[in-house]
Amino acid sequence: MKTEFTLAQLADPDIAEADKILRACVHCGFCTATCPTYVLLGDELDSPRGRIYLIKEMLEKDKKPTADVVKHIDRCLSCLSCMSTCPSGVHYMHLIDQGRARVERDYARPLTERALRGVLAFVLPRPSLFRISMVMARIARPFAALLPSSPAGGSPGLLSRIKAMFALAPGRLPSAGPAGGTTFPAEGSKRGRVVLLQGCAQKVLSPGINQAAIRLLNRHGIEVTLAAGEECCGSLTHHMGHEHTALNRARALVDVWTREIARGDLDAILVTASGCGTTIKDYGYMLREDRAYAAKAAKVSALAKDITEYVDGLGLSFPAARSDLVVAYHSSCSLQHGQKITQLPKELLSKSGFVVKDVPESHLCCGSAGTYNILQPDIARRLRDRKIANIATVKPDMIAAGNIGCLVQIAGGTSVPVVHTIELLDWATGGPRPLSSSQASHLPASKQVSNRTSVQV
Repeated sequence: MKTEFTLAQLADPDIAEADKILRACVHCGFCTATCPTYVLLGDELDSPRGRIYLIKEMLEKDKKPTADVVKHIDRCLSCLSCMSTCPSGVHYMHLIDQGRARVERDYARPLTERALRGVLAFVLPRPSLFRISMVMARIARPFAALLPSSPAGGSPGLLSRIKAMFALAPGRLPSAGPAGGTTFPAEGSKRGRVVLLQGCAQKVLSPGINQAAIRLLNRHGIEVTLAAGEECCGSLTHHMGHEHTALNRARALVDVWTREIARGDLDAILVTASGCGTTIKDYGYMLREDRAYAAKAAKVSALAKDITEYVDGLGLSFPAARSDLVVAYHSSCSLQHGQKITQLPKELLSKSGFVVKDVPESHLCCGSAGTYNILQPDIARRLRDRKIANIATVKPDMIAAGNIGCLVQIAGGTSVPVVHTIELLDWATGGPRPLSSSQASHLPASKQVSNRTSVQV
């Protein structure tokens, strides 16, 4: 793609990067076939190629974004399916990030929308406030039916977004997990030491995910530390275009983990929420122009691993016999497109004795995408329903995924138990059953086992 940035513009490292990305695009349109919003809406401007043109125009001519431009940029899920498809290697992720940051800088959103986005950006990264908000949403949930839904294909209003928030609130909240500053010693001979990201939303909605990871790691000789002073990784605010806040959060987390690195013998920084993992692995790029943090951020990014990447090298104590439990594996976008981890989780589940089934249209997003299912509830609901319909075709007993947003989104539309991949791996290697009694009741009678040890005989 031809660009016409001036030399003065190209002196800005972000514009120089945008120029490089834009020039890589050859207009082929392969990305449109795998873009969830284009597949649903059929609008060229709701495809990666269309958004690339809009962002190019906005950056090149230094134009303030119009309401129409903002609409199409806002509709992007950042699922990055286009990057998996693109034959030219266009780094769409860094371009859409620039587009969002420019929108937040130069576009005056309606007051109610600014207020909602501000609340989300303030509350979601703070577990204590998020827990309170979930309790309040749970109380208000019975009244959600009285609120209007967003019109199909139209712009969602404030009430429809509040309705979506209520719908996402869980029926109950689990007890809080262990606090930061806690270290869990390895069982037997110590083979390694890792830091485990505690997370924000996951810490409130499903602390059992990290607890399963800790149990599995400890059993296999790994010491696990929950770093003191750890806060949000910045992923949520980053994808909302709040660039300054996101970078400050990244710096704060780099400082926390740099202290852990300085203690020595740190094998990895492990992440059980793949959306966070994609952002953390990009810290080196995000802070590349910060002299005080560039090297430290690059080191953190190099140490960051999805939990399945690290677990794969431990030589898990897999069960000798196979189970007949059918697991539909939902590959989260941030894992398959953002981190290029596709087969590994399925292989681990299969080695653990589960019957693993691929989901049709696995490249398409479930509609979660951080705060997307709140800010774009109609599109998110349609994508969720499409995902659940595809999952239903493989007739699973359980659904596994590697990202908390996907787990919550999919669970909101099905009675099939939805669990994290690491919870199943923990169960298969000696940990407790990850299903609640009510979830287990949905399994066929022959498969309602209390622990995988009972199916290993």
